[in-house]
Formats: sequence, structure tokens, C-alpha cells
Amino acid sequence: MRKLLTPLLVLALATPALAQAAPELAIELNALAASETGCRVTFLATNRLGTELTRSALEIALFGADGGIDRLVSLEFKAMPEGKARVLQFDLSGLACESISRVLINDVVACEGEGLDPKTCLTALKPTSRLAAGFGV
Repeated sequence: MRKLLTPLLVLALATPALAQAAPELAIELNALAASETGCRVTFLATNRLGTELTRSALEIALFGADGGIDRLVSLEFKAMPEGKARVLQFDLSGLACESISRVLINDVVACEGEGLDPKTCLTALKPTSRLAAGFGV
């Protein structure tokens, strides 16, 4: 039995430890829908930073059909528990959804939580989109 244990022990020690997943703040552009006052922008956000976000906010640039910047807005994503997905909706008045060609995360305005700062959240951003409009950093 001693001969069997030695190769198994060597194999176990030679196998690299499972790497922990890199911190991630996943933001999905989920929907653009006309509202009474303009355009309702819907995001699906998931905090995988390893700690709760007590406050978060993003500066978003919205580009028009001609490729020019239509507006720059700061959106409060508020608190986000670790590992939980949240749906966030923002009504942007005077904006026609069909005119949006691209949505850009310009900056992280707030990223508050234990051991967090805006730079941490910015490097951990993972933007995705379910829409034809471009979305990224």
C-alpha cells in the first residue's frame, strides 16, 4: 500500500492549486425601451468582487446614430451584494432609444466597499450586451 500512496501523493502535490476567479464586476446592457419621457436603459449587474459594494456609480457616454456623443450621465448603481445579480433601470429624458448607436462606460464614479476603490472596479469591469448597440469600456 505504501507504494500506491507515494505516486498519489506526488500527483496531488504536482497538480497546481485551483486558481481563484479574478474579481469581476459584470455589467450587461440588457434593454433599451421607450418610456414616457425618453429612453429607459436597463442593465443587469453582478458583483463578483469578493466583497459587497456599499455604493457604486458609473459615468456612461451615449452615442447618437451619427457616432457623436449625445450625452454623458452618471448612473447610481447603489449597493450590490457579493454574488447577487441586480436589474437596474434608468429613465433618460429627451433621448430616443432608436438613436443610440453605442454605450460606453467612461469611468467608475463610485466603488465603495471593504478594500475597494474606483480603480479596482474599473479594472474588474466585464461589459456585455444583448443589443445591437455597442457596449464597452
